[in-house]
Amino acid sequence: MLSVHFNPFPELVTERLCLRQLRRDDENDFFALRSNPDIMRFIPRPVAQSVADAAELIQNINDGIRQNNSITWAITLKQSPKVIGTIGYVRMAKEHYRAEVGYLLSLDYQGQGIMQEALRAVVNYGFQTMKLHSIEGIIDPDNTASANVLKQAGFVQEAHFKENQFYHGRFRDSVYYSILTPVN
Repeated sequence: MLSVHFNPFPELVTERLCLRQLRRDDENDFFALRSNPDIMRFIPRPVAQSVADAAELIQNINDGIRQNNSITWAITLKQSPKVIGTIGYVRMAKEHYRAEVGYLLSLDYQGQGIMQEALRAVVNYGFQTMKLHSIEGIIDPDNTASANVLKQAGFVQEAHFKENQFYHGRFRDSVYYSILTPVN
């Protein structure tokens, strides 16, 4: 079975980005992301209603990290501590060496290759350090931007499930993408 340990927290640095742990003082930036209906449009999770909601979610995320059950990085530009997005392994099937990647990004930074850069770093960490065998991304079929990010990172579509989730009073489809450990 997969054995992961996120202590100390693994900061990841790319050409433009620093991926670091979310902190309590990130609550306002995180609230701006999680309360924006345009950013949350394709994410079947409740929209944050207050800064306190965002602070509680940061606490839950960090609890998952402490328990080695999930990991989420704050996405920042190298020259600024402002959180412009998040990315992480939101669910892990340790017995199958598989994890689900999830992410969101401020509208101001979309279309600049930032999520592609962050995803590359997180996938590399997943395969090289965590020793995952496969990584999946589950998206809404209407989220073509996210599909493009996954495809550019080498993910392939595995399945399209019809009305497999019930959220906000309606059934929704899910499209599963995955990538396998590169063969050396």
